[in-house]
Amino acid sequence: MSPFRGPTVRQRRLAAELRRLREQKGLTGDDVAERLAWSTAKVSRLENARTGAKIDDIHALIDLYDIAESHRSELIALAHDAAEKGWWEGYRELPGGYSALIALEDEANKITQWETYIVPGLLQTEAYARATISGLHLFDTVPPREIDRRVEVRMRRQGILHRAEPVEYTVLLDESVLQRLVGDHAVMRAQLDHLRSVAELPNVTLRVLRLGVAHPLMEASFQLLEFDPVHDVVFPDIVHTESLTVSQFIDEKITHMYRLAFEGMARVALDSAESIEFIARARAVWR
Repeated sequence: MSPFRGPTVRQRRLAAELRRLREQKGLTGDDVAERLAWSTAKVSRLENARTGAKIDDIHALIDLYDIAESHRSELIALAHDAAEKGWWEGYRELPGGYSALIALEDEANKITQWETYIVPGLLQTEAYARATISGLHLFDTVPPREIDRRVEVRMRRQGILHRAEPVEYTVLLDESVLQRLVGDHAVMRAQLDHLRSVAELPNVTLRVLRLGVAHPLMEASFQLLEFDPVHDVVFPDIVHTESLTVSQFIDEKITHMYRLAFEGMARVALDSAESIEFIARARAVWR
C-alpha cells in the first residue's frame, strides 16, 4: 500500500507504456539517455510520470524505439490526453490523495464500493455532503469558504454517473449507514429519497447488507476502480481505502482479495429491488 499523489491516470498510462517500449527494445535508461543526449534522470522522470512528457520527447522516443506507424499515432494521442488538465486541478486546496481519487474516478469505467459508515460521496445530496464536510471542524480548521468549495467538488464528482458514457457503479451499503444521523431528519429523508432515485439509473446498482445477516468478513470501506484500455494502453485495477488522515491506493497485486471480499458480502446482501424497498422503510424512521 502506498499514498497515491500527483500524476493523473493518463500520465501514468503514458509513463508505463514508455517504460514497456524501452524494455521491449532491450534498452536501459542509461542507453536511452546516451542516444538522445538526455540525462538518465529525465528518462526516469518520464517513465515514472514525475514530469510531463513533451510531444517532442515522445517523437524522439518513438523514433528511437522504431515504433510501428499505427502505434505511433496512439502514443501521440495518449500524450495529448495526458497533457490535458482535469477540472479538479482548479481546486488547489484539495488534499493530494483526494485529487488523486477524483482523477481515478474520472477515468474509471467501473467502480465497486463497500461502505460501512456514511453514504458514498458519489451518492450524497448537497445537504448531506455539507453536513459531513462541516464536521471536519472537530479535528481540523476548515474555513467556511473551503467547506463551500469541497461541497462543490463533491457534487461535481457525481458527473461521472450522468455523462454520455457513465461509469458503471455498484454500491453495497451497510444497513447502519441508513440509520446514522447526518445533519438532521430532513437531511436524512432527502438523502434516502435520493438513494432510491439514483438507484433507478441503468448504470447504478445499489444494495444493502442487513445488520442481522452473518458473513465471514468484516472489511472496512473501500472502492475498487477498474479501467478500460485507452489507445491500447492498459491501466491496472486499483483499490482505494482511507482513514481520518490518509488515503491509500492499493495496486493490482492484492486487488483480487478485495474483489473476493465484495463478492462474499454481496452474496448475502439484499438484491437491488429489495434494497430500494428497504431504503423506503428506513426513511420512515426520519419523520
